[in-house]
Parts: sequence; structure tokens; C-alpha cells
Amino acid sequence: MYSDGIDKGIETIMKDLDVIGLGVAVVRGNEIIYKNSWGLKDRERNIPLSNDDLFRIASISKSFTATSILQLAEKGFIDLNADVSDLVGFKVRNPYFPEVVITPYMLLSHTSSLNDKQGYFSMDILNPATNPDWAKCYCEYRPGTRYRYCNMNYNTLGTILERVSRIRFDQYVVGNVLKPLGIDYGGYWVESLDSTKLVTLYEKDSTGTWQPQPEAYAPRREDIANYKMGYSAPIFSPTGGMKLNPEGLAKVMQMHMGLGTSPNGVKILSAESSLLMQSRFTEIPDTAPGLNPAFYGFALWNNRDLIEGKTMVGHTGGAWGALTLMTWNKERTWGVVVMTNGCIEQEGEEKEKGFQCVFYRVANCLYQNLIKGTEADI
Repeated sequence: MYSDGIDKGIETIMKDLDVIGLGVAVVRGNEIIYKNSWGLKDRERNIPLSNDDLFRIASISKSFTATSILQLAEKGFIDLNADVSDLVGFKVRNPYFPEVVITPYMLLSHTSSLNDKQGYFSMDILNPATNPDWAKCYCEYRPGTRYRYCNMNYNTLGTILERVSRIRFDQYVVGNVLKPLGIDYGGYWVESLDSTKLVTLYEKDSTGTWQPQPEAYAPRREDIANYKMGYSAPIFSPTGGMKLNPEGLAKVMQMHMGLGTSPNGVKILSAESSLLMQSRFTEIPDTAPGLNPAFYGFALWNNRDLIEGKTMVGHTGGAWGALTLMTWNKERTWGVVVMTNGCIEQEGEEKEKGFQCVFYRVANCLYQNLIKGTEADI
């Protein structure tokens, strides 16, 4: 009954933005009321996208890492105000402020003063014993005073999770977040997944031709064969490596909307921890003129510019051509998931609103057709 208006809107969006494949899911109340897929998961072989195909969801993955860390904090295994140095096994200090302790709280909220200038796929980058230029990993401001989005924050959290739980990062998340939520398929480890389910990701080259990005699903077999527990977690990319389908991510979103508890009563986090993730700890800088300020909590932001008149909570992702969105209204009565494997990025008036064009247009199409005017529209 929803399809006519949505299909028309999505058809126009896909044509305008040269979208290769698009998957969505919509939550209203306690239910996933809509899911659908359009376009292709593989252009070269003309394979259509289906609802159960897996996307690399990029930076939305951070929310899984934050959820896992908070689970351990609730059990008393991690103090969010502890010294990260004690948790990772080597000194983690900003050389400009060596007296200031860097904490998991700072990593979670992107206020640690770390940066990604030297990359983020190995703890060797941050470790003074393995990188003579370790000091370049830090910005010249006091830790805890400013927001700076940094992938190394979350790869460091993944390392902490392993050292504390003594469970390999990818296995912990599957066992303690995905499986309890009834998500039977997904995860960080490529070789644990059926390769035929992985959606090919595309980026345009210098000639404007779409090119597949196989590195998004690199198995990294040699790295995993030489895996060092409590140090090698960045191999799985706690900052961006989760693979899920839209319905699976919608189930995770339902848990966040339920303040840590799923619609069928499975408790993943306490309400207190869930609210911490959804808090407004620090303002995100560089907001374009005329836009509302946006704020960051723990792997989730608050924003008022995606849907007019609505405060939305969530996260976006972008890597190797994938663009992903998980967001819900602050009253937690409805939410949307959007995933695409390649499209024209950032153009038109949507760019000025601070969102990828595909996020803005698809989210608003789903809102107009499925949410607006219903009891959930608050």
C-alpha cells in the first residue's frame, strides 16, 4: 500500500543521482513497517539488489563499538574515565599536554585530540615503540576540550574491548549485539560471511566511470593469521567494518530507540548507557552558515537539518563508494535506514544542508510517504 508514492520518488532520485543500488528500512512505533531494494548489487553482472544483501556500513559501525564498550562499563570492567594508557598497554599522551589523561570517554566522544593524519588501521601508528612519529597523531589542543572526528579513536576502543573482554573484537560484537537482537547474518569478519551476499561498492574514477572497490571486502588473511589479541583489532575496523543488510541495521536502530532494549524485550544496554550514546556532549564544528548546530554523543549525533522541523539522532557512513544512514527522531517513534553502493555525492541544495544528497532526498521521501501525519509524527 506504500509502494506507489515511494517507488515514484525513489525512481526520480536514482535517476537524478545515478544511484547504482539502494536499500532501505523504516521503523514506526515498535515495528519495521517497510523494507525495499532497488537497482543493482553488481553492475558488471547485472545482478539486482535484494533485501538480504550485505553492505559495508562504514562509520555507522562505530555505534556497535560504543555499544560494546558500554556493555563492559556496565559490568564494571571498564571505567570511562580511566587512563587509556593502562587499557592499551602503552603510553597514550598528547605531547603538547603530557599531564592530561586521555580517557575512553574522550575516545567515544571524539574529544581525545587524536587525529588520522598517519592513518588508523594499525595500533603501531599510535604506539611510541613502533612509530618514531607518534606525536603527529595528536592535535595541538588540550584533550577533552574540542571535537575532532577521528577513526583512530574507535580502532583504539576496539583494541581496549579485546584486552578487557579477552574475546576477539568481531566475535564479541556478533555474540553480544547481533545475535541477541536476532540478527543472524552480519559482522566484521569477511570470511565468516557468504561472499555472494556482499554488495559490490563503486566509486567513479577520473574519467567518470564507475569502478568496483574490492578493497572494501579484503579478507586480510595474512594479517588475521598473525593476529595479536589486544593489539590487532584495527584489522576488523571497529571504526567502519560492519557488514549488514538494511533490516539488520533497522533492528539495531530499534534497540537504540528502545533505550537499549529491543521490541521483544532483549536488553543490550541499560537506559542510562543508551542515553549517554544519544547525548549532546560536544558541538560539531564547521556547521555551514544558516544551519542548526549539530552535536555528538557516543557514536551518535543530534541534527535538525535532515528532516525539516525534526531533531534526529543517528549516524552516517561513507567509504569506498558506500553511503549509509541510520537515524530516528528524538522522541524515538520512527526512524529510517538508507544504504547505497554508489551514487553522485554532495550536490544541489542538499549539500548546503550538510548531508549527502542521497541521504536527504531518500530520508525525506520515506518520511513523507510513511511517517508524516501518522501518530508517530512527533
